[in-house]
Amino acid sequence: MDQSRTPLAERITERREGVGDPRALIGEMRRSVLLVPMSGGGLWSSHAGGVRWVCAFTDEEALARFAEQRTGGDRPMEYAALLGARIVDEIVPSLGEPAGLAVDIATEDGSMFFPPVVGIVPDGAAVDAGVPQGGQGHGR
Repeated sequence: MDQSRTPLAERITERREGVGDPRALIGEMRRSVLLVPMSGGGLWSSHAGGVRWVCAFTDEEALARFAEQRTGGDRPMEYAALLGARIVDEIVPSLGEPAGLAVDIATEDGSMFFPPVVGIVPDGAAVDAGVPQGGQGHGR
């Protein structure tokens, strides 16, 4: 493992390369302390594809890339350090709309999205809760 990268960043790289266990990636996300930018007194998020994405970063370098893109790097960006599990188990369900976690969105070829589905967020916040496996009913 590259010593300058976090274990979560390494797992993301594995999955993007088509190797590694998706469950291990989710477990690593849940155990990781993530840096979430603050905006207007709350956590920074973005809407895309009908989902509100809480944006988080694996380390200060990844956050700095994001800050550079957003502000031109002319001012420091406040952030909260939160456990991934807290984000997906507590914060995402409290948003009252389909929401997920987007990690390292400013890292070229290094971002990962954790959508609001069973196994990532609590069932009550999952958009696929109650949907049969495979996403389809049994047709005749």
